[in-house]
Amino acid sequence: MERTHFTNELKECVGKEVTVNGWCHDVRLLGGINFIILRDFTGTVQVKVERDKASKEILELVNSLHQEDVISVKGKVVESKVAKGGVEIVPEKIEVISRAETPLPLDPRWVTPANLDTRLNWRSLDLRRKENLAIFKVQAKLQEGMEDYLKKKGFLRVWTPSIIGGISEGGAEVFKIDFFGKEAYLRQDPQLHRQLLIAAGFEKIYDLGPSWRAEPSDQPTHLAEHRTIAPEFAFMKDETDMIRLEQEMCVAGIKKVVRECEEELKILGKEIKVPKLPFPELRFPKIYEILEEYGKKLPRGSDLDKESEKILANFIKEKYKHEFFFINRFPSAVKPFYVMKVDEDPEWARSVDLIFKGLEISSGGQREHRYEKIVEQIKEKGLNLESLKWFTEVFRYGVPPHGGFSIGIERFTMKLLDIPNIKEVVLFPRYVTRASP
Repeated sequence: MERTHFTNELKECVGKEVTVNGWCHDVRLLGGINFIILRDFTGTVQVKVERDKASKEILELVNSLHQEDVISVKGKVVESKVAKGGVEIVPEKIEVISRAETPLPLDPRWVTPANLDTRLNWRSLDLRRKENLAIFKVQAKLQEGMEDYLKKKGFLRVWTPSIIGGISEGGAEVFKIDFFGKEAYLRQDPQLHRQLLIAAGFEKIYDLGPSWRAEPSDQPTHLAEHRTIAPEFAFMKDETDMIRLEQEMCVAGIKKVVRECEEELKILGKEIKVPKLPFPELRFPKIYEILEEYGKKLPRGSDLDKESEKILANFIKEKYKHEFFFINRFPSAVKPFYVMKVDEDPEWARSVDLIFKGLEISSGGQREHRYEKIVEQIKEKGLNLESLKWFTEVFRYGVPPHGGFSIGIERFTMKLLDIPNIKEVVLFPRYVTRASP
């Protein structure tokens, strides 16, 4: 039967005949009155089957239903004081569209909880849980809110290659591929091609898509394949322009979630507050002093580890009552060749990370646009200049000051919703021990 309504539209249909399609979430056979809970993409509705009023055909069909059968129900919407949503359907006709085998390998009702590995083995069944659907509806609105902000600022959505001919970051693990007999790589970040577009005169752009890291880690914050939203823009004064853009974009995304995901946040038991602007900022080398006050001593010129990020997050929360903060002016020795050094103090780079609830969710900063400096820094990092000429040569022909950042959509979602494992905020996660389903 052709669907006329989704379940979330039925409150406005009292007294009307409707047809709804979905999955048999549950069947309750109580003798005189039987109930079917039908679930679709928007929610659930109760279907009430009274033994003394329903047809023999409907009664027999209800008795044969299994959990997760795909069904179509045609009937009248009536008010109900006990049904969730205040309405239920009295059926005139029920059809089984597709049968589900029993027993189910995983119960979407979560009557019998399963471990994460089992859930990911049966991911399509696991995703039928309302909590999982809520996570991805929130994630979609978060991304949409950030994109809306960038579009209002005049940014152009672009697509950049996933296959690259040279490694962009020394020391980072990459996935090598056979590209028609030549060695190529899956990109670690779309940034170099964003810079090439700035060089082409595309002054305000953003990319949205996957990147890959061949790091054999199974940590709860790590993925081998992750997705980012990555703006880049020209004629910036310095990295503080990028900081302003990023914090406003993050707030725009969170506002969208708060406005449009009330039901999803209720399902997840989350209350989200929109963070205040501006986000606090910490800079090197002052960061070393703060860490030492908390008992963490790092050698000058060294990068931060995860423990350091958590210590700084606690410092910010105590001092500023904020869950977001920027880390700026990293040691240039630990940053890639394309990051601009501070001219007056080249020990430090115009490199910025955004930390949210103790976890780095983005990296960015001002890029080096001067050809001689780029070549010098490639040599400093011990990289092969010849293999990067596809990137460097255009900088000989006039490229403006520019910069940007790349924010991890999964990490942002994970921390926004306080979900302990990043694999739960990816539809089909890829990590060291999993490449399917």
